[in-house]
Amino acid sequence: MQLSIIIVNYNVRNFLEQCLTSVFKATEGLNAEVFVVDNNSSDNSLEMVSQKFPEVIIIANKNNVGFSKANNQAMAIAKGKYILLLNPDTVVEEDTFSKCINFSDKHPDLGGLGVKMVDGSGIFLPESKRGLPTPSVSFYKIFGLSNIFPKSKTFAKYHLAYLDKDEINEIEVLSGAFMWMRKSVLDEVGYLDEAFFMYGEDIDLSYRITQSGYKNYYFPEAQIIHYKGESTKKGSINYVFVFYNAMIIFSKKHFASKAKIFSFFINIAIYLRAFLAILMRFINQIKLPLIDIVFILTSLLVFNAVKPLLGFPNQIEFFDNYGILNVLTVIISFLAGLSIAGAYSKNVSIKKTVIGLILGCIIFVGVNHLFPDTSSFSTKYIISILVGVLIFIPFSRIFLNYYNYLRIKKNKYNTSILVGNESFIKKMKEQLKNNNIITVKPSNSLQNDDSNNYTGKLYQLPDLIEIYNANEVFVNSNEITYKNIIDLMDKTKSNYVDFKFILNNELLISGQHTGKV
Repeated sequence: MQLSIIIVNYNVRNFLEQCLTSVFKATEGLNAEVFVVDNNSSDNSLEMVSQKFPEVIIIANKNNVGFSKANNQAMAIAKGKYILLLNPDTVVEEDTFSKCINFSDKHPDLGGLGVKMVDGSGIFLPESKRGLPTPSVSFYKIFGLSNIFPKSKTFAKYHLAYLDKDEINEIEVLSGAFMWMRKSVLDEVGYLDEAFFMYGEDIDLSYRITQSGYKNYYFPEAQIIHYKGESTKKGSINYVFVFYNAMIIFSKKHFASKAKIFSFFINIAIYLRAFLAILMRFINQIKLPLIDIVFILTSLLVFNAVKPLLGFPNQIEFFDNYGILNVLTVIISFLAGLSIAGAYSKNVSIKKTVIGLILGCIIFVGVNHLFPDTSSFSTKYIISILVGVLIFIPFSRIFLNYYNYLRIKKNKYNTSILVGNESFIKKMKEQLKNNNIITVKPSNSLQNDDSNNYTGKLYQLPDLIEIYNANEVFVNSNEITYKNIIDLMDKTKSNYVDFKFILNNELLISGQHTGKV
């Protein structure tokens, strides 16, 4: 047996179906076995596997035992010379496995191998090649020094950013999304450490492989798509705690003498990230009142400065006893009026803003009369403030509305590209509401009668995306090899385009959405 492929699944049925489709295309001509270990999914994943991929060896757990234990269950019975741990939210090229086998056979010192990974937009994923997260490397990563100095061999060791992403290199850490290893090496160094429920287990096993005298390689001649974070959303606070705590476990296990200091800095990073997330949410909630306060304060300072030039009868001393109260009166009056009118609700409303400002004017004028004549705002000053507030605060809301419109418009799909045969294109046109559709033939040749049906050829896809500012590409994966489309995705390299695979003319899969066509 040449190869054993192990996929741990938890509630990502659609991604798993596409992954298995690509896996079986890549195992043609090879002596391989495929395991799916399911951690008690509730989305009928196992039924799909049994019906569409009967040759898969299924291990069905009654509960979620975690990534490490699930992989170990399959590794214990795997028969392949090489073991591949593969995420379900991945797509492999048709020649990925044969290339990896040939390279591994030529390098007897190889313990593990990782490949070049791109996301659903064709953007290179830096975790394709990683260095060992020693306390110092982790410190540089956590506190942003690796981002500030991306080409430094000292500060950028976490993702080995100074190494060319298109060249073969020795690395220290393999990615758990595609973890290719020699079975004899695993039998020697042991399997995944089950102390890691999720995250960190790939680092630990990679380290044990190199500590035993074997080498881990980065092999970019094979590429895969990894829809990063589909089975685990990485933007959450919970992810921060789980991921960084995994690093603490790794440090205590392998760097015991430095583990306490490392744990101290890791905990600082965890709570700093949590604090910043909470702070950003709070600022986002009070951004409108903050904008209004800044505008009102600026207006008062400007009006007060130009008063003598315009012949106004008095000038407020902002920093005497009444001056501070004057300023607070203006701010509180208008904030109170806007709040009463509901102008600080989630959705910006010009109508509520105007009503709130009128209420604020009434409150402000009423309270101003309670001040002594020498310390109150003059009539001209009041008129200036009211005119300024009534004009510029609504203007700020109009500007915010327009900004949101531009942002939403940018995120909307302007142009769709369809890559497939005529029947596929006809079906997709009927379902898409977008009128801006560009069609691409799933080959590199155009016949005379193709001119009415296709805008261009397959190899022109990256250029067509740029020329027409396309935001989404629908690909009929039954007609195009995964290798072709991954190569084209890699050449596109755009954060603003989403590649969507149509599997068996019914299932749509992308980095942002999965479901029926």
